Amino acid sequence: FFQKTLNAVQSWFTLFGWSKGQNPISIPYSLRSDACIVQLTVAQEKNFKRRVDKDKGFYEMLLHLNGQSIPGIAASQSLSTDPVERMFQIHWQHSELLSFLKRKGAYLPHIMPEFLLAPEDYELWSEVSTGLRRGSMRSSGKLSGRRIFVLDKRMFETMSKRAWTDVLLQMYKVFVLPRVSSRMVPDPSSLESLQNMPGIKSEPLCSNVYSRYERTILIWLNKNYEKNRKIVWKDSERGGIPPMRWIVNFDQDLLDGLVLAAQMAGYCPYLIPTHFIRMYTNPRTHEQFLHNALILVKALHTINMDLDIKV
Repeated sequence: FFQKTLNAVQSWFTLFGWSKGQNPISIPYSLRSDACIVQLTVAQEKNFKRRVDKDKGFYEMLLHLNGQSIPGIAASQSLSTDPVERMFQIHWQHSELLSFLKRKGAYLPHIMPEFLLAPEDYELWSEVSTGLRRGSMRSSGKLSGRRIFVLDKRMFETMSKRAWTDVLLQMYKVFVLPRVSSRMVPDPSSLESLQNMPGIKSEPLCSNVYSRYERTILIWLNKNYEKNRKIVWKDSERGGIPPMRWIVNFDQDLLDGLVLAAQMAGYCPYLIPTHFIRMYTNPRTHEQFLHNALILVKALHTINMDLDIKV
């Protein structure tokens, strides 16, 4: 499940994260050490310079999605020649990144700045931090400050991959999802059938699971499904018209493909006779769920919206 999530995040940011076309990213490898596609070279003045392609740097991607850069972090700046000092500079930048995202509404309490470092920098950070901590304990007689997690190489790679994936997911949440319009125009044709269905509130504090924008999407899914289910499957070959349902999440309620098919049919009705009419409207077996998923993927391929989707 995590690998599928990572692949989806990787695909979206590769396709839509940049201001000038696609730019392939690999989580976490092309995102570590502060920026995507970064080269550290020794200049004539013996300072490490960070050279970032203005169209491909990680912070340019953040600027493109957010509309503003992180205060104090420029697209090009000098890094110290001293490995320890350079590591702490990069660690500070990651700390500023996390603080900036949290101020925007991101939920990242489990991500430490050191988890975003490159492996060699993390190893150096571990050595320096544990050395400083032992010195602090000897001088004060007690452990002070936040807890230090020292991971072996294999565990660090796992944690780094998870950390960068969560950072990108939260960037999507705070920079992309808010573009969803909260203005829902009532559709007279669907109001009668929806009046007996429990509503989903879009107020900011009515859920501790989904954001206001995610709940707006759930409302949209409910309205479109109820409006289109009798149209899409009125001549169904496999089960008749599917029953009314209350869509309250993005995993279980979308598993059978019917809700997503109803959304697509609302915008591409020509897919109904060629694809959706052959879906099982009351699937019960794994084979029937797979059958529906394959039809949905084929429909996405037909309208060139597959986004590298695989079953």
